[in-house]
Amino acid sequence: MTQITFVAANGESHQIEATDGLNLMECARRANIPGIIAECGGACACATCHVYVDDEWAALVGIANAMERDMLEFADAVRDNSRLSCQIKVTDQLDGLTVYLPAS
Repeated sequence: MTQITFVAANGESHQIEATDGLNLMECARRANIPGIIAECGGACACATCHVYVDDEWAALVGIANAMERDMLEFADAVRDNSRLSCQIKVTDQLDGLTVYLPAS
């Protein structure tokens, strides 16, 4: 299991044990993380699982592909470190990852 921390816009922190091989959104939904709505169920067809990847993890998590960047255009408050959590595959290399949730 891989430890992932989700930090809400209000500063509230939720640490979960994520299952390797699933995507970050699936793990967040299983743990009932508030703010990860995931309307499309992980099909990269909405932006309701938008997160900000902590800068120290950005290189390891990687950058968004073209389809993900297109979907991020529909998200509010997009930043350079914005990603859709449905597009981040959980691996043991991400143990300790921190992501931040946008305010909306």
